[in-house]
Amino acid sequence: MTSRFTPARTFDAATEAAGDGKGLGALPDWDLTDLYTAPDAPEVAADLDKLEKACADFAATYEGKLADLDAAGLLACVKAYEDIDLTAGRLMSFAGLRYYQNTTDGERAQFLQNCQEKITTFTTPLVFFSLEINRIPDDQLDALFVQNDDLARYKPIFDRLRAMRPYQLSDELEKFLHDQSAVGAAAWNKLFDETMAALTFQPEGMEEMGIEATLNLLSEQDRAKREAGARELAKVFGENIRLFARVHNTLAKEKEIEDRWRGMPTPQTGRHLSNHVEPEVVEALRNAVVEAYPKLSHRYYELKKKWLGLDTMEVWDRNAPLPMDEERVIDWPLARKMVMDAYAGFDPRMAEIAEPFFDKGWIDAGVKPGKAPGAFAHPTVTDAHPYVLLNYLGKPRDVMTLAHELGHGVHQVLAADQGELLADTPLTLAETASVFGEMLTFRKLLAEAPDQKAKKVLLAGKVEDMINTVVRQIAFYDFECKLHDARRTQGELTVGQINELWMSVQGESLGPAFTFMDGYETFWSYIPHFVHSPFYVYAYAFGDGLVNALYAVYEEGDADFQQKYFDMLRAGGSKHHSELLKPFGLDASDPKFWDKGLSMISGMIDELEAMED
Repeated sequence: MTSRFTPARTFDAATEAAGDGKGLGALPDWDLTDLYTAPDAPEVAADLDKLEKACADFAATYEGKLADLDAAGLLACVKAYEDIDLTAGRLMSFAGLRYYQNTTDGERAQFLQNCQEKITTFTTPLVFFSLEINRIPDDQLDALFVQNDDLARYKPIFDRLRAMRPYQLSDELEKFLHDQSAVGAAAWNKLFDETMAALTFQPEGMEEMGIEATLNLLSEQDRAKREAGARELAKVFGENIRLFARVHNTLAKEKEIEDRWRGMPTPQTGRHLSNHVEPEVVEALRNAVVEAYPKLSHRYYELKKKWLGLDTMEVWDRNAPLPMDEERVIDWPLARKMVMDAYAGFDPRMAEIAEPFFDKGWIDAGVKPGKAPGAFAHPTVTDAHPYVLLNYLGKPRDVMTLAHELGHGVHQVLAADQGELLADTPLTLAETASVFGEMLTFRKLLAEAPDQKAKKVLLAGKVEDMINTVVRQIAFYDFECKLHDARRTQGELTVGQINELWMSVQGESLGPAFTFMDGYETFWSYIPHFVHSPFYVYAYAFGDGLVNALYAVYEEGDADFQQKYFDMLRAGGSKHHSELLKPFGLDASDPKFWDKGLSMISGMIDELEAMED
């Protein structure tokens, strides 16, 4: 079955924040009491006891008997499994969210690890479920769906299980992998998180700061500050690079071993299966983006080089504000209003769903020592609500990050009605509402721009965000493909070899406008997606292309668009992307589909070039 035991970290693709945190107004903190009041609350112990008993009872009732169940019996089995998933998901969400608030707090790390280990142990008896289901003949299982409509609702879950059937191991090996997971990838993930959160940086002439504030320097107006930030990042990454290389080598090898035992044809196969997307669709997306590099990133950065008055751009110029961009700090109340007005302008229901995030402690916005970097939305469990983490520092990009993560939150609220097993959205569709929320906010700001200069700044900012979301993420995907392939064919990779793989995609994707400082070759080390979710990154490009196509339909004036859009979000993981896009007349399996999305970015660059005349 699907599982939400581990907190899903849905990171913003281009979080390289802004500002110094001052003058922003009161920034909200999470109130996690809707999950549990404290780690030592009696409800935590009670739910752990309940989970242990429920898992044991489930195994005693159903192990070895699934093939003999009638439709009503299988439905009861699925509902019992769903209840287990709900309890485990609540416990792990609470433990994970507390940990991400302060990853350097030993007590929080201990509580998370203890929860992971206990839940892994308790749920080991459940491993038989998917193995036995996949031994039932297809015609027998399909007949049960025909007999019971309530059971048929869960058919997408069984279809995904059956897609994994060719890669299934023996019962004993599956149980071993389940047990071992707490000290495998999960432990290396935690080492990465804790190391990254504990790093300190002191750019020349500045006070000591964490990674979030240092990355923020890369979007400062002052070029000397940008360079100082980039060089300090390179220095500190370089000092820790052997550890990060060890994390990547180990995780890539662990994945290679499991993939080999399962008979997975490529390192990407598991991600495609979990995303319920065909490899050829992803390949069509990847190829369309790579072919578009010259007319997208290469062309835009030549424009930006001219605006900045530079002969060549350095990496610290990539996210630099335009010279005509007035430095502006947007306080939290204004950021809230900007996003909520954009949401309400699309449909008042969207703003109504988003409102509680601000008023009920569902957002943790401030930058704090030890807090996880970046931004994410975590759905928790379907009888609670999502939580959003930001590192809000007050620049327009931070407002777009708020719009992005709040879009995830709205999506997760709407999908919750599907129930615990069907609410989770595949990564390829998980970015739909978030990117759409960004687009709504951008379009509203653009329509309200007071003059041509302001419009140019907004357009350029949006193009940069789309390049970060599409071009940069596909370059990340290519890097991961090369990394996993090299680890499989060449064995242990040195720091230098990983650095070479990173640089092999940077020049190709960013274009001839750039030169690369010494030390930039280590910047692969801080990207959390590579560690937490291999090959996750193409979901950003998928989502951006999909939303661009969707937005074109919206602008064409489809009278029922809002209702179709809400229906799509409510579907959660209950439908394939082809079913969800059909009402809009879209088909992601058509290579031309991706050209539509990319043409929107190209069209915005056309507008910027026209402004030069």
